[in-house]
Formats: sequence, structure tokens, C-alpha cells
Amino acid sequence: MPGRSKITSAPPGAVEDVLRQVGENIRIARTRRRLRLEDVARRMGASRLTLADVEKGKPGASAAAYFGALWALGLIHDGYELANPDKDEEGKALELSRLPQKVKRRTRLRT
Repeated sequence: MPGRSKITSAPPGAVEDVLRQVGENIRIARTRRRLRLEDVARRMGASRLTLADVEKGKPGASAAAYFGALWALGLIHDGYELANPDKDEEGKALELSRLPQKVKRRTRLRT
């Protein structure tokens, strides 16, 4: 059986920070709504332990678990902005740099 991937066993610090913050945000949203772990977990189709891992920001929790929790809390709309290509300034600059500098002239077909 293969071992755990590096991204789940030892993620970069920035990834850990984001997961921890998203988990905390989910926990705050749940408690503000006065919902129990069990209730949100049931709605998202997961176990209470899975939701607890999400709220702790554990990297081993699946992306589906994070998005499922957001959906169960009515916050899934925020997920549409993740990796929005219109906001990827670096990607757009790289794409632009690869465009041809000159446009070839069209040749006329003689009839």
C-alpha cells in the first residue's frame, strides 16, 4: 500500500496556513448558525470526524470534504472564485508573452 503523499503529510507552510484558516472559517460559520458537528456532517454526507478534521484544517481531509462543508453551510458560492483565470495576472502575462509578435499577411488567391 503506497504511503501518504507529501502534500498531505508535510504540506508547504502556506498550504497549512490556508487550510487552517478555511477550517476556522467553517467552524465559525457553523457555530454562528448554532449547528452541531453532527448536523452539518449529516447534511454534507460525511462523518462527524471528517467535519472535525476540516475544521482543524487537516491536510488529509479531502477537497470534497471542505467544499461539502461550505455547501452545507450555504457558502459554496465563494468557491467559484478559487483559481479564477481572469484574476491570474501571472498566467495572463505569460500567455501574452508567447503570442506571435508579427501577424502574417494573408496571401490573396488568384482566380
